[in-house]
Amino acid sequence: MASLSDLDELAALRSIVEGTATETGESFFSALVTNLSRTMGTMGAWIALYSEHNRELVAVSMKMRDEWLDGFSYPVEGTPCQTALDERRTVHIPDRIVDLYRGDPSLRHYGAVSYMGVPLLDVDGAIIGQLAVLDDKPMPPEPRGAAIFQIFANRASAELRRLRAERATREREAQLSQLLGSAMDAIVVLDDDLRIVLVNSAAARAFELDEASCPGRAFRELVEGESADLLRKQASALVVSSGKDQSSWIAGGLRARSAGGRPFHAEATLSHYRAGGRGFFTLILRDVEERIAAEERIRSLTRETELLRRELGSLRTFDPILGSSKALLDSLAQVGNVAATDATVLLLGETGTGKELFAEAIHAGSKRADRPVVRVNCGAIPANLIESELFGHEKGAFTGAIQRRDGRFTLADGGTLFLDEIGELPLELQPKLLRVLQTGELEPVGSAKTIKVDVRIIAATHRDLRESVKRGTFREDLFYRLDVFPISIPPLRERRDDIPVLAQAFAEKFAKKLGRRLAPLSAPVLERLQAYPWPGNVRELENVVERGVILSTRGVFEIDRALPSTAPPSDLRGESSPALPDRILTADELLELERANIQRALEAAAWKVAGPSGAAALLGMNASTLSSRMRALGIRRPGKA
Repeated sequence: MASLSDLDELAALRSIVEGTATETGESFFSALVTNLSRTMGTMGAWIALYSEHNRELVAVSMKMRDEWLDGFSYPVEGTPCQTALDERRTVHIPDRIVDLYRGDPSLRHYGAVSYMGVPLLDVDGAIIGQLAVLDDKPMPPEPRGAAIFQIFANRASAELRRLRAERATREREAQLSQLLGSAMDAIVVLDDDLRIVLVNSAAARAFELDEASCPGRAFRELVEGESADLLRKQASALVVSSGKDQSSWIAGGLRARSAGGRPFHAEATLSHYRAGGRGFFTLILRDVEERIAAEERIRSLTRETELLRRELGSLRTFDPILGSSKALLDSLAQVGNVAATDATVLLLGETGTGKELFAEAIHAGSKRADRPVVRVNCGAIPANLIESELFGHEKGAFTGAIQRRDGRFTLADGGTLFLDEIGELPLELQPKLLRVLQTGELEPVGSAKTIKVDVRIIAATHRDLRESVKRGTFREDLFYRLDVFPISIPPLRERRDDIPVLAQAFAEKFAKKLGRRLAPLSAPVLERLQAYPWPGNVRELENVVERGVILSTRGVFEIDRALPSTAPPSDLRGESSPALPDRILTADELLELERANIQRALEAAAWKVAGPSGAAALLGMNASTLSSRMRALGIRRPGKA
């Protein structure tokens, strides 16, 4: 582990982010183990799940001396892992580990000399696994890599918790299905005198009756006066109608009351039939109040399930933060410092700099990673609706509030709330937001009930909030409540070295999406992109690259047509077709044009003739035909005879 003392922590942080950002599940853990071992310079690393019942670790991903060990199980008694798990701390043994744990055969088997391990915790503090490295040479007594090791551990914990959240989503969907399947109507059979003949279990529950004691009881005792009269009139109408078995819906339902005195409103359908020479009525009742409660519960479960699914999907697919400029790495280092805490974060940056990506990265590295990250764009919601959007509302709280609805704070309970464009929040709503941030309590619109929420806040703005405070458009106390851990995200013009990797990534993404074959962006194109000031930052770069890919009908990126008209024109002939002379060309001139065109295609394809990105594909001809024309025209790659 000699390289550990020279460890570049910023490069290691970038390795963590870029090495695992696009992976999930098994591939995520494999990538993390590989990056951890390489970063720490050890012979091996592993992530394992912990079974408290068996006192055993079972490897999720384990690599020793370039060998992957599937299903490796490891009893923890008498091992360095036992110390880490039992004492719930990072254990670092820099040398002579075999002498300390003589009863551990695995240490001798792998020739272990040093060890570092840390328990992985669930959000409630329970141990769910362990991350560890093992080396066949001594480690420094106080390795600088300990902080990086902890960041790897946080990422591993977050992914284990995310997998648990997926399982919770599936269980929640099963719970939702069970709730729907168990909703049963109350059924009461009455005789001609409207006395109870029998009831089903749902009716017995609704009226708080014992099924066996119901027969012979007058049903009018279980409905209020007006409803009893309505039921009798409806029954009489069925009897004297056409003599056929009929049913009818009782408009407005019935006001019922249980044997215990609980009033409730029920939708009702009454039918009449004859059996054994006698007349009977079947009354089907549906407790509307229970149904409303059940429907609200279903809606709440459905919203939470969909939110979990959406957020889990975003954890799987959110774009990595690309780049290696010092300005970007400084911001990423701050992300690494604050992610595992519950501190409020204020993201500061111009429009289009990728503030949402930073918010996702902070959430993914936090102990709340298995819970939702709920997004609110404070500038995109009408001022008269934003209070309801944030805090929820009760049914009838305002015109159009036809049902109760949870707000974004409630949906984000236990997770993260991302308040984008916080500087656009109406001044009259700012005190209410401040109260929630201070107390963790809110009141939905139209309700006097206080709801407690546990939410981590990440806010973002492109405005200078200090200046807004001076102008009186933003509350000073709210600003200081949000400005706990500010992170400035650099504009693209301050990280021009990142433009080539960003532009190439965008070009590959859009070419794949459009089914286009596109040559790698050439050096002149990248120079033009780096020279442009990018007032719209990364978002504008992405739009320009997408436009250029759409316009690239010949497989070469159209830089002049893609850049805004305010950009300086290109004088690079390699990126545009030469103007044809306004006259008839000779045969020699035509050959010269063909030679120049083939050379441009070869340069764009890095002198690769065949293949999907080769010059032949750009020219729309067979590779053998192109090779033949090259020989005929005397075209050779520079530096080759």
